[in-house]
Amino acid sequence: MTKPAKKPVPDAPDAAALSVGGRRWRLLQAEPRAVQSLLPAVSGSDLLARLLAVRGVEAGAAAAYLAPTLREFFPDPSSFADMDKAAGVILDAILDGRKVVVFADYDVDGGTSSAILARYFRAWGRDLGLYVPDRLEEGYGPSPEAFRYLKAQGAELVITVDCGAAAIRALDEAVAINLPIVVIDHHLMSGAVPHTAALVNPNRPDCNSGQGHLAAAGVVFVFVAALNRLARERGIAPPGGLPDIMPLLDLCALGTLCDMAPLHGVNRAFVRQGLSMMARDQNPGLRALADVSGIGKIETVYHATFLLGPRLNAGGRVGDPWLAAKLLATDDRAEAIELAERLHGLNDERKALESAILDAATAQAERALAENPARGVLIAAGEGWHPGVIGIVAGRLKDRFHLPSIVIGWGDGLGPVAKGSGRSVKGVNLGAAISEAARQGVILSGGGHAMAGGLSMDPDQLPALDAWMLDHMSSFAAERDAALDMDIDAVLAPGAATPQLVTAIASIGPFGVGAPEPVFLLKDVNITGVRRVGTQHLRFTVEDASGRLESIAWRADGTPMGDALRQGGRLSLAGRLKADTWNGRERVQLETLDVSRV
Repeated sequence: MTKPAKKPVPDAPDAAALSVGGRRWRLLQAEPRAVQSLLPAVSGSDLLARLLAVRGVEAGAAAAYLAPTLREFFPDPSSFADMDKAAGVILDAILDGRKVVVFADYDVDGGTSSAILARYFRAWGRDLGLYVPDRLEEGYGPSPEAFRYLKAQGAELVITVDCGAAAIRALDEAVAINLPIVVIDHHLMSGAVPHTAALVNPNRPDCNSGQGHLAAAGVVFVFVAALNRLARERGIAPPGGLPDIMPLLDLCALGTLCDMAPLHGVNRAFVRQGLSMMARDQNPGLRALADVSGIGKIETVYHATFLLGPRLNAGGRVGDPWLAAKLLATDDRAEAIELAERLHGLNDERKALESAILDAATAQAERALAENPARGVLIAAGEGWHPGVIGIVAGRLKDRFHLPSIVIGWGDGLGPVAKGSGRSVKGVNLGAAISEAARQGVILSGGGHAMAGGLSMDPDQLPALDAWMLDHMSSFAAERDAALDMDIDAVLAPGAATPQLVTAIASIGPFGVGAPEPVFLLKDVNITGVRRVGTQHLRFTVEDASGRLESIAWRADGTPMGDALRQGGRLSLAGRLKADTWNGRERVQLETLDVSRV
């Protein structure tokens, strides 16, 4: 793999200047020899060869990148620490008919992971119990109280998915009450490995699998493969034969995409083949959710990540955290419709909450920047701000202001302490900053990873947290400045944006984290017909001598970018091409990400 070079866009808006959205546009330049070597892999398309080259794909790896297969990338389950041990514990429990419960995180990755296991158990004629913690009352992950409750309910074995690896107090309590725990997780770990029946996590310090990029759903998929392998070695199977795990790739892909796992290695194979499985509509829950939401065929990263994902997450954010896991595991069409309708309604509630909090948080951020334009972090807080949506709002602030952002909420019915969620820009490790603030007593607790973090605190600690974060982030000026860079893949004329081009670009997907979707520059184009659609989106027409192209700018109305579009006239745009089917007619639209004045 090679790192692409970045150079200013020639003849484009001054690369040293900022766009209306506050970004610096940079054209990715590919080494000509690298492009030439990639041409055979893409039927001689110079554009596709360039897109691959700037993503660091080398000629020798192009075939596997373009057509990733499980045969080539699937890891040996035994390479994971404790995988074989965990498979033995779980298979014995299945055969013995023991009461097993899966303890799942309340997000999509947790829901898909638990559903994969539930469907696997069902193929053996066994039921798998389910427990999902309440975000407000219990917070993230297992607690001693939850394990004591499960023990009292007769659980003989608990499998935690997408959580548990760092729940030291809860795991110690499980040992004390003689409740065996198998942990299947993917979050970063530090320190000694806690005592469990087995702990499978590619990010545990002594795991040599090299699969730390997997989402929990990916680890669970490898785990059910290990279960099948062990059953085959023992010469045992249920009456219908060993479970066919390939149909479970739809859930594996969904969890991988929604958890923003990087799309390289086996993750590319999971998503590529999982999307094909998703398009077959074999999961009644996914089909029901698509039906009640007005979604047609489920077959793209966009469908999974931006249409299904938020609806599945809605239960864990503002309602019943069990809904997504139940929906994805059920085979009953009537139950699936009922659960899907509830999730769809909760998603509408989530959007309303998010909109109100976003408006207030944006106003706070603008005031803070007016008082101190050089501040390196944004912190917005409010009583009554629901902890289920503050992470989304933090991401919106980060995207708009290109600064690490933390949003905090508290109030009656929202838990015993204030909760905060943060999102960061590349190069600024927000999780480490929050962990250090907790260690120094600035807040009650907190942590996370480089791009995101969470915290608990008393509201009266806000001034101290703001002062501490301002001081801490002052050392990341260069990283924050680099976060203003926006990569541009190629210059494009509106008339060249055809359905055939969109299809060709899609052939080098799937796109996601680590494999970004191409961004194009449309230079000096005329903007007409700007109108508002939905709550805050803008539709308009882009044209020049080459032709016309319809465009949409999401959540743009009322922002500097929206103001520039409403003024019309000539602008340069940066955006992604999307297929748009209307009344049976295939069209292309530009998803505008940023604008710059000519």
